[in-house]
Amino acid sequence: MWNNVEAAPADPILGLTEAFKSDSRADKVNLGVGVYQDKEGCTPVLDAVKQAEKILLENETTKSYMPISGATAYAAEVQKMIFGVESNRAATVHTPGGTGALRLAGELFKDFSSKTVWVSNPTWANHKNIFAAAGLSIKEYPYYCPATKALDEEAFFAALETVPAGDCVLLHVCCHNPTGVDLSVDQWNRVAKLAVDKGWTALLDFAYQGFSVSIEADRAGAEAFLASGADFMVASSFSKNFGLYRERTGALTVVGTNTDAAAVAMSHMKRNARVLWSNPPAHGGQIVTTILQNRELSQLWVSELGAMHDRIAQTRAALADGLAERGVAMDCSFMTAQKGMFSFSGLTKEQVHFLKEEKAIYIVDSGRINVAGLTSGNLDRVCNAVAEAMSR
Repeated sequence: MWNNVEAAPADPILGLTEAFKSDSRADKVNLGVGVYQDKEGCTPVLDAVKQAEKILLENETTKSYMPISGATAYAAEVQKMIFGVESNRAATVHTPGGTGALRLAGELFKDFSSKTVWVSNPTWANHKNIFAAAGLSIKEYPYYCPATKALDEEAFFAALETVPAGDCVLLHVCCHNPTGVDLSVDQWNRVAKLAVDKGWTALLDFAYQGFSVSIEADRAGAEAFLASGADFMVASSFSKNFGLYRERTGALTVVGTNTDAAAVAMSHMKRNARVLWSNPPAHGGQIVTTILQNRELSQLWVSELGAMHDRIAQTRAALADGLAERGVAMDCSFMTAQKGMFSFSGLTKEQVHFLKEEKAIYIVDSGRINVAGLTSGNLDRVCNAVAEAMSR
């Protein structure tokens, strides 16, 4: 069967990690995949997670299947996380990670919308693949201005004005991937009003809650849409903020105009989930629920999330300062204004290739740097190498 089939191309992000692992150079640095690392370069299991797992181990009574939609307690905690409150207009399904949530949303849009989804230029590399696999047509709206290293506000809103009714618009709630450029509260209110006025449906990708400003502040986009009365969806992930990467813990929340609409949405989410993965994995969702329902564990988790946020912010500033000290031609102060794990560095593909081949520093082709991959042990070398690449 496979003798005459060409191999599929490697994933642009995870494939980079495979190349990194096979690199024999001792001083190699992986700044590609979006995984948090501590100052020792490790991706830790949070103490709150370890304590929650002990509770689960002692009290778990079955390994039977979860319901198709997941546990109701998990759904309630997801809604409180993303909106601050539970909503009777919302229906939430437990999904295998944020990617599962996005794919489930794609199936719903294929069935009940114009089959066209708009994504930002640039966006996370896997967005287009997910929606193409769901059978959707993909268009782009402008988002980032390379000249100002900020939101191209005029072009952004002008594009959203032209989106036809029935289309889907994917929006990053916070820590825009890859640019790190977030919308303000006023801009979110304006976007939500546009969705209502123009009749398109927003899909909010919420993968980094707590990494921009705080858990509460980062939900501004979701709150704006909930207050607007619009129909919309939220694909949320707990990979980053709970460190549950390999547990694949996510959710899709559909918000309708009323309780009846939410019930209809739930029926179609369950129908699609049944043929995509049948039942969600239990462990990650149980960890999240246990932590959020326990005051002491919740406080510990908030503290640990805050520490991750602060380390990234401090490292981001150190990167910008390090490049400035080395006299790079580019003003790097924009890096400190970016939010989340990544710095959209402005490096070209040629410069990225030079860093990989000559310096054993792995960065995705877009020039997106995972700031959380920088440590005191590699920061100087990375700054030296990036400065050299920029001078070429």
